[in-house]
Amino acid sequence: MYHDWLDRWDERRARRGEEEKETTDFVLDEKRAFPGAKEAVSLEEFCDLADQAVADPAFYDEPDVSNEGFQKQDGWLRFPSGISTDIEENNVVWAKITESGSFDQALVVFHHWNATSRNRKIARFFSRRGVTVVEIAMPYHFERRRVGSSHADYMLSANLGRTIQSVRQAVWDGRKLLRWLKSEGYREISVLGMSLGSWVAGLIAAHDPAVSKASLFLTAGSLADMVWTGRATRAIRESLEPAIGLTDLRSAWAPLNMENYAPRLARPDLDLHVVLAKRDKVVLPELSESFMQRLRSAGARPNILRLNCGHYSLARPPYILLAGLSLKRFLSATAKSAR
Repeated sequence: MYHDWLDRWDERRARRGEEEKETTDFVLDEKRAFPGAKEAVSLEEFCDLADQAVADPAFYDEPDVSNEGFQKQDGWLRFPSGISTDIEENNVVWAKITESGSFDQALVVFHHWNATSRNRKIARFFSRRGVTVVEIAMPYHFERRRVGSSHADYMLSANLGRTIQSVRQAVWDGRKLLRWLKSEGYREISVLGMSLGSWVAGLIAAHDPAVSKASLFLTAGSLADMVWTGRATRAIRESLEPAIGLTDLRSAWAPLNMENYAPRLARPDLDLHVVLAKRDKVVLPELSESFMQRLRSAGARPNILRLNCGHYSLARPPYILLAGLSLKRFLSATAKSAR
C-alpha cells in the first residue's frame, strides 16, 4: 500500500513542469560536438566521430590548464568555462563553497537536470563534519541559465551535438575546479553526482586521477538508453524518434556512455559508491544494473545501496537519510585511508 502511494507521488512529481518540455527539432550539430569536423556530416559520419572521441584519451582533457580567472568572494567562486558557447551567461562557471575549516577533504557536487536550488542541507551536514562542499552549476543551470528558457533544454536535448558539447563542457568545468581545489591545498577530493550530474561526476572520475572517491546517485551507463526509456525525457524521445532509432543514438552518444569508460572507473586508486532506486522510472533499474555489471567485469567493486523508492522519492525520508548516512560512511572511510 505504501509503495503504491510512493509510486503515485513520484508520478505526480514527474508531471510537474512537464508541459514546459516541448518537442524540438532533431539536429546533428556536429561542429559543437566535434569542433574539427567538416560541415554537414551524415549520421553515419557523426557516429564515426563519436567512436573516435571514445578512443581519444584527450577528449575530456581541457587544453588550457591554467588557474587564471578564478574569483572567490563571500562563499562564491566564479571562473571562465573552458568552452565558449553562444550563450554568454553559460560561459562563466559559478560554484557555492561551504567551507569546513579543514583542507583534508573537499566534495564537489553535481546536481540533477533542471535543478532549481542547491543542496544546502547536504553542504551544511558535511561541512560540519570536516568536508568542504563545493556545489558547481552545470551548463545552462542556475546562474548560467539561458535567458527566457523554462528549463535546461540546452544541456540535454534532441540536438545531439549540443548535448555532447554540454556534457563535455560540464566535465571540463569540473576538472578545472578540481585543479583549483588542489592548488588551494585540499588533500583529498571526492565527487558526488545526482541523476544527470552522476554522468558528469562519473566521467570526471574516469578521466581525472585527482578524484579519489566518486559517489553516483541514480545513475546508469548509457545516457542514450536513459533518455529513450526515462519518464523525464519523453519530449526528447518524441523529438528523436522520427529521425533516429535507439541503436544509432547509442552510437552517436557513445562519448557520454560511462560503460565505455568502465576500465578507467575501475582504477585501483578510485573508490565508487552508488545509490540506486528500485522503483525508478527515470533511470530504469535494468540500465543501472547493466552498468554495475560492466563495472564489476572491469574489476571495480562499487559500494552499492539499493533503496525501495523512486527517482524523486529518494529525496523523501527515510530514503534520503539512508542515502546520506551511506555517503557519510563512504567519505569517512576515504578520510581515514592513507593513499
